[in-house]
Amino acid sequence: MYEQNSTESNPFTNAAEAALWTLQGRQGSGPANSSARLANASPAAIPQNIFTNPAIQPSSVINLSNSTDVVIGPMTQYQGPVTIYQYMDATVEARSVQAGAGITSSRSSNTTNVKQRLTRNSLLLITLIVLVVVTASVILYVELSRHRGARAEGDRPIYFGNNYDHDTFPNLGNGHLIIDRDQWGASERARPLTVPLRKPIPYVLITHIGVQSIPCVNVYKCSIKMRTIQDSAIAEKNLPDIQSNFYVSDEGNVYVGRGWDWANTYANDTLAITFMGDYGRYEPSKKQLEGVQFLLAHAVANKQLDVGYKLVAHNQTRPSKSPGANVYREISKWPHFYLCGTENTPKCGIELGMSPSSWDSKM
Repeated sequence: MYEQNSTESNPFTNAAEAALWTLQGRQGSGPANSSARLANASPAAIPQNIFTNPAIQPSSVINLSNSTDVVIGPMTQYQGPVTIYQYMDATVEARSVQAGAGITSSRSSNTTNVKQRLTRNSLLLITLIVLVVVTASVILYVELSRHRGARAEGDRPIYFGNNYDHDTFPNLGNGHLIIDRDQWGASERARPLTVPLRKPIPYVLITHIGVQSIPCVNVYKCSIKMRTIQDSAIAEKNLPDIQSNFYVSDEGNVYVGRGWDWANTYANDTLAITFMGDYGRYEPSKKQLEGVQFLLAHAVANKQLDVGYKLVAHNQTRPSKSPGANVYREISKWPHFYLCGTENTPKCGIELGMSPSSWDSKM
C-alpha cells in the first residue's frame, strides 16, 4: 500500500514520518523498515522548521488508496468538556456597530426626506390653490362692480347740455352720440324760446330736411349742416331758432335742436325729430333709424314722452312730402305709429283739441 520512491536515507524525512505516525496514535501498515523504526522508536522532538524551511522538503510521496479515516497533518483530540471563547477586535466591533447605526440613520433620514418633500409639495399646492381662489375672486369682484357701474350709468338720465365730464359726448347706447348745441356750433343770434313743452309729450312728429339735401355722414359735415339750417331758419324764415327738437344724421348721431324743454315750430304738443337729408331720394341708414328708436326709448324711460305716445309723419298733419316716402315706409312699421290725417281716419291730435292750424304754428 505504501511505496517509497527514494532509496537514500534522509534523517529529516524519517523523523517527520515518525512524528506524523506518532501523532496519529497508531501504526499503519507501511513498509517493513518503517514499521520497525516506528515500533522501536520513542517520540522524538520534531524540528520546528521542518515545514516552514523551504530548504527542507519531504523526499517521499505517499499514495493512498482504499483507505478511510486518514489524517495528514496535526490533529488535536480532547477528552472531556470543551469551552470555546471567541475574542473580537474592538475596532472591528465598533465598525460593525457604526455600520448598523448608519443603516438605521439612513433609513430614518430617507423617511424624514420623504416627509419633508410631502410637506413642501403640500404647501406649494395649498399656496397655488389660494392664489387661484384669490385671483378668481378679484376678477369676479371687478366684473360685478363694472356691470353694476354700467347699470348705474345707464340708469342715470342723459342731460343734453354741458354737464357731462371732460366735454365728452353723451351716448344713448350702441354708439349713438348726442351732439349738443355747443358742439355743433349753434348761433348766438338765436332768440330766446318762449313756449315750453308740456310733459309727458303725447305726440312724436317725424320730418326730414328735403330740398335735395344729401345725408351727412360725420360730425364735422353734420355740424355744418345744422348751422346752415339754423341760419336759414333765423334769416330767411324769421324763426327764433332751428325748427325741430332733435336731428338724426346718417351715422346715427343725435343733434340737439330746441331740446326737451321748448316747443318746436310745428306743434306745441309734439316732439319733432328730423332726418337729416332728402328721403324722397335717399334711403335712411339702419344706424339712423336705430338712433331715432334709441332716442324715443330714452324719452319714454325719462318720462319726457308719454308711455302711449303716438308717432305720426309730417305729411299726415298737413300737405307735404316730408319725411319722404322712404322714411315713411320704415316708420309706418313701428309699434307707436298712429294712422291719422288720411281718408277715413281721424284728424291727428283731434283728441287733444288740436286743429289743422295747430300743426303749423311757425314758432
